[in-house]
Amino acid sequence: MNIRPEVGLTFDDVLLVPKRSSIRSRSAVNTATYLTPQIRLAIPIVSANMDTVTESEMAVAMAQAGGIGILHRFMPVSRQVEMLRRVKRAESYVVEDPITIFPEATLAEARQKMSDIRVGGLVVVDQERHLLGMLTSRDVRLALDENERVEAVMTPRERLSVATASETLESARATLYARRVEKLPLVDVEDRLVGLITARDIIKLREHPQATKDAKGRLRVGAAVGIRSEDMPRIAACVEAEADVLVLDVAHGHMEHVLETVRKLKGKYPKVPLIAGNVATAEAVCDLVQSGADAVKVGVGSGSICITRVVTGFGVPQLTAVAECAEAGRRLGIPIIADGGIRNSGDITKALAAGANTVMLGSLLAGTDQSPGAPVVRNGRRYKLVRGMASLTANVARQEVDKGEVEDDELAEVIPEGVEAVVPDRGDVFDILHQLVGGLRSGMSYCGAQTLDELCEKAEFIRITPAGREESGVHDVSLL
Repeated sequence: MNIRPEVGLTFDDVLLVPKRSSIRSRSAVNTATYLTPQIRLAIPIVSANMDTVTESEMAVAMAQAGGIGILHRFMPVSRQVEMLRRVKRAESYVVEDPITIFPEATLAEARQKMSDIRVGGLVVVDQERHLLGMLTSRDVRLALDENERVEAVMTPRERLSVATASETLESARATLYARRVEKLPLVDVEDRLVGLITARDIIKLREHPQATKDAKGRLRVGAAVGIRSEDMPRIAACVEAEADVLVLDVAHGHMEHVLETVRKLKGKYPKVPLIAGNVATAEAVCDLVQSGADAVKVGVGSGSICITRVVTGFGVPQLTAVAECAEAGRRLGIPIIADGGIRNSGDITKALAAGANTVMLGSLLAGTDQSPGAPVVRNGRRYKLVRGMASLTANVARQEVDKGEVEDDELAEVIPEGVEAVVPDRGDVFDILHQLVGGLRSGMSYCGAQTLDELCEKAEFIRITPAGREESGVHDVSLL
């Protein structure tokens, strides 16, 4: 029997030893990091690719806060693509492909289009994209005749403020303010629509200065994909929709066909960052990186709603797994994502101190307003549903997406490695992220670390006993 001599540790098994610090305020520390070598984040937090955690609303909020969200794959390809596009449209200096409508369309059609795509205005163009006018939600909101044509109520071209594609941010702001308008269409020399600048987007630039954005000023977002041959159309569609990173959604990432898929995808899409996993050993990190992975997700059985270790007997306690994998990641120059086991800001600090570059959160974010989980009321308190992506219902949902229906005999063959649960309603995700990052900043100040690299270099862990764990929490008092 082969037994490792060392003891596997998780977050509650250790504390970080305080060090001499010259940091006067937690605001003085820098939490910036890399998700992949190509993607920099202002905060080291990624929302998990779970169907009760990350859809477009969560992904927008995560990017605005300086992190990033990974859209789950338990939906039709067309819906995942639409969510990707929704995030990419949510915030930018210039909307390069504005939503348009033809003048002969009805107000009912216009209202439906605005609702489906969640925009407050449509640019009216002809078949050759010549600018004809602008239609906003106020033009259609109280319309008495839904069959009336768009051209009858739109603001016509001659009354619009218009600029060229070379318009600068400062000039656009000045024009929008001087004319007291909210939208500035951009046209070429033949008066064809080439873009749109909105007051709302300019305001967002000031509201979210740390937002995670691409070279065109659009919010970044990732897409989870599978590794089967049937998943290739989804991958192609996500790349076409300009997903900033692809994440291979696999429970056990150290398998031959995962390595083959990594090699295949990097050969076909060399410029698209690819995150692979999940793994729990340094050997797995090396194999995935050699195959072409740009970052590796670490965590087997550590999630709060994951029962892989119980069902299969396999796994590595998360802190040990992160430390071993991070050492390999540093040698290879590849970021590590700690996925699972994070219950509070102190766990985030420990994971990053152990060498992770980012942490992926699921249950901690599942109860927020931006999560897509179904709301539940129990004994007068609000909760939200969260489920593991290897749970029974998630497996059924995946088969329904793939096949359209699930037979009883197929259902009987499912071996769940996750559960369904509820988490307390936690309100706005920005408030949760503020608390989590604030705790991380405080932790960095206890170590005298101004950057996450310094945190990892200076960190010293000490193992604690069950009595030490009890002492670390609230004790010997009655909570109000």
